[in-house]
Amino acid sequence: MAAHLGAHICFEDETGQGLRPPKGRTWAPRGARPVVRVLGRGSGRGNVAGVACFRPGGRPRLFYRLHVYHGRKGEPKSFAWKGDRDLIFAVHQQLGTALMWCWDNVNVHLDRRLVAFAVEHATWLTLVQVPAYAPELNPAEGVWSLMKRAIANFVADLRGLVRIVKRKLKKIQFRPDLLDGCLAETGLVIENSISTSST
Repeated sequence: MAAHLGAHICFEDETGQGLRPPKGRTWAPRGARPVVRVLGRGSGRGNVAGVACFRPGGRPRLFYRLHVYHGRKGEPKSFAWKGDRDLIFAVHQQLGTALMWCWDNVNVHLDRRLVAFAVEHATWLTLVQVPAYAPELNPAEGVWSLMKRAIANFVADLRGLVRIVKRKLKKIQFRPDLLDGCLAETGLVIENSISTSST
């Protein structure tokens, strides 16, 4: 269907990282385990909504938006439906094609205002719900794995965390081979439609 429409298949997902970094592995002399001390204090958090876009015969693309939560009273902790709507619209503007938007069924994705937005823009937007509890079907999960490897054992405040996340995601944007690898890891294949016309 996507190949017939000339659409991009877009896999969207969200992740977050607090000030306590993920653990990483490294080499060290036997009996001398390296220890990286981090503050890990504060309630700040960086949230990322990202989308990996694929099109038969085309270069894969990665788009993302960040939401920084500083831990202030009354401040939204994560993306609301407007953030998802704006990301969809920005991706459509950048790619200039129809979109098949694949995501999970978290509450914000099921918001009636997002559903109404999809109906209003049905000429270029098709929403597809992936099965629940199936992160292995979403190439964006591979992007998060690559990103979190880069921030393992970092020592930084919230500003430093945001800087590291942006830097790593920008590097991934310029490495289509990494995005192809994330897609291959899912076992999904994006291929051109096969012509059935006879001669």
